[in-house]
Amino acid sequence: EAYRGVGQGHANVFAIILGSGVGGGLVLNGQLVRGAGGVSGEWGHGPIVDPAAGGLIDPLPRFVCGCGRTDCLDAVGGARGLERLHAALHGDAASSQQIIGRWKNGDATASQSVAVLVEHLARVLGVVVNTVGASVVAAGGGLAAEPDLVAALDRRVRGFILARHSRPLVVQGQRVRDGGLVGAALAGAELQELAA
Repeated sequence: EAYRGVGQGHANVFAIILGSGVGGGLVLNGQLVRGAGGVSGEWGHGPIVDPAAGGLIDPLPRFVCGCGRTDCLDAVGGARGLERLHAALHGDAASSQQIIGRWKNGDATASQSVAVLVEHLARVLGVVVNTVGASVVAAGGGLAAEPDLVAALDRRVRGFILARHSRPLVVQGQRVRDGGLVGAALAGAELQELAA
């Protein structure tokens, strides 16, 4: 997205994945950040900021993340996280697609679940944006294919950051479903050029 998508022309781009889980990648000053051990941009594997989601709910049970830690954003973000939240809040084992569909149709329980999801995501993402100074956040993955969800996330994130933007900050990526593959191909080509 930074080189071939919605981040073109931006020096600092944070690309987020809202798929089955939560992930991301970071470009600073036009360069992909490769962190220690190859890890950077993994905003899903840190603790959620507020278990009560800004007072929207009583704190939920502590969910174990796939990484083995407890309380990671990844455990309550993304499609599987939305399903966990919805089941914990309402005792309903609906799929993320069903929950999103009900939310778009005005269902109160689905609306609460989506609001909690967005709040958890926005609080952590606001910290990331304030830290790295991203001027655009490109959203990809299955949940990011839903424009109303991306717009709701954008509105909440902008309430948590210091910089003011005249246009949306969190936007759908141009490569919503295959951005990771395209990025990997570009990174691989760059590594081959460096090796030559």
